[in-house]
Amino acid sequence: MAAMTRRTALAAGSAMFASVAIARIPPGRKLGYAMVGLGSYATNQIMPQFKDCASSKLVALVSGTPEKLHRYGAQYGVPAKNRYAYADFDRIRDNPDIDIVYVTLPNSMHRAYSVRASQAGKHVMCEKPMAISSAECAEMIAAAQSAGKKLMIGYRSHFEPYNRHAIDLARRGFVGRTKIITAEHGFTAQPGQWRLDRAMSGGGSMMDIGIYSLNAARYLTGEEPVAVTAIESTDHSDPRFRSVEDRVDFILRFPSGVLANCVSSYSSGHNGYRVIGGEGWIDLEPATSYEGQKMRINKDGATHPVVLPPFNMFVAQLDHLSQCAMTGAEPIVSGEEGLRDLVLIEAIYRSMREGRTVDLARA
Repeated sequence: MAAMTRRTALAAGSAMFASVAIARIPPGRKLGYAMVGLGSYATNQIMPQFKDCASSKLVALVSGTPEKLHRYGAQYGVPAKNRYAYADFDRIRDNPDIDIVYVTLPNSMHRAYSVRASQAGKHVMCEKPMAISSAECAEMIAAAQSAGKKLMIGYRSHFEPYNRHAIDLARRGFVGRTKIITAEHGFTAQPGQWRLDRAMSGGGSMMDIGIYSLNAARYLTGEEPVAVTAIESTDHSDPRFRSVEDRVDFILRFPSGVLANCVSSYSSGHNGYRVIGGEGWIDLEPATSYEGQKMRINKDGATHPVVLPPFNMFVAQLDHLSQCAMTGAEPIVSGEEGLRDLVLIEAIYRSMREGRTVDLARA
């Protein structure tokens, strides 16, 4: 089993990104990104990756904090003319340096800045969740289509090697036909964050960390759920949870009969999933963290780790949109992918409120 798993892993390491490769891009051709919102995720996770990109470069910054514009502008060599306040964001229309706008603002601001970026003639990368409602998602998709521009959602795990390997193994039945998926994501939310303000976040843990459990269940099966049942567990006397939910336990039923048992939490730590088939299981923990993914496979009564070659999912994500913009290909995580998650989140919230299973064919 160890040798077989190892061969499978190495083969996947060389081939797993065939489905996201777009075309050969002329050497040195890079599209310019404008980062909108200079919070922790943008400055600590995304912006440092541009130095390793083959098709992307950081050319502009947008922030409501002048000190951040000055500091990060100097750090990344962004000229003063390419540093924008929110008040003059729409001037990006006149800047040919900017090809793509990456929106990393609070959820409630995603729709407005994505739509305005499309209307300014720019391609858009928007962080997940795509927006705070399916109706807003539809507006974003329509704006990009009307402008003839690409819209991609920041589902970085779709570019991460262990997740892509798990998708491949699960969908082709490496451990037998999938019966059950468990997916759990959560962390202890600290007071004072915008994510705990419903007006800014659109919801609690389900609109934040829970989307990893939801999206994983979908990409591991390759199917769309037909029914969802959800239960909320929130102590609303806790000041953190006066306007948002803490924990959500939800079950997704898929057309093939697969059941996905999922957890979303703001009061306990989780980051993993398991695909259970008739002949064993595939396990990732951590599964969707920024780094350090670990995979195990159980088959024929034995459990073994899988080790894949290093690969930078952030760089792959940034370059994928640039390549799509240059070639006309559709991103593998387009606006429609973000819309599907929001439709399901709305159904999860409905199930929580009404205390019943929601039939998605009738929702």
